[in-house]
Parts: sequence; structure tokens; C-alpha cells
Amino acid sequence: MSNVLAYSGESYAKDAKISIDEARKIALKAFPGTVVEEELEHKTGGSGLRFSFDIRSAKHVTHEVGIDAKDGKVLQNSKDNDE
Repeated sequence: MSNVLAYSGESYAKDAKISIDEARKIALKAFPGTVVEEELEHKTGGSGLRFSFDIRSAKHVTHEVGIDAKDGKVLQNSKDNDE
């Protein structure tokens, strides 16, 4: 049995074409590590709806990885400036 956690923006999920699980797998391929925060948000770029993941590497570097919620494309993969 797996734990299913709510994420910020879950109310937008009905508009997404891919699931958060699919988006998380794509994000972790783009930047391997541990997901520390995830959300679904309306944001400029791509289809306008994206999953956003904060992923921390083993070296304690955090990247924000944005995945288009409609086609699964990587829209962002950059060091998180909030550190």
C-alpha cells in the first residue's frame, strides 16, 4: 500500500493530461534526487498548466523542475534560487 499525499494545486488535476506520478518520473529523470515539494500550477509557458517539483540532490543542491501537465515536456530545470 502506498501513501498518497495531497499536493498544492491538486484541484487543477482534472485539467491535466498526465498524472502527477508520470510527471514526477519525468522530473526525476531530468534531475535525479529526492522530491521535497510538488505542486500543480497555472504558469506562463507551455500549455499554461505545469507540475512543479523541488528536487534535492545527494549534494544538497535543489533544482526546480517544471513539467507541462498536458504533454509531459520539461519546461524548466534550474537551480532553485530560494536556497
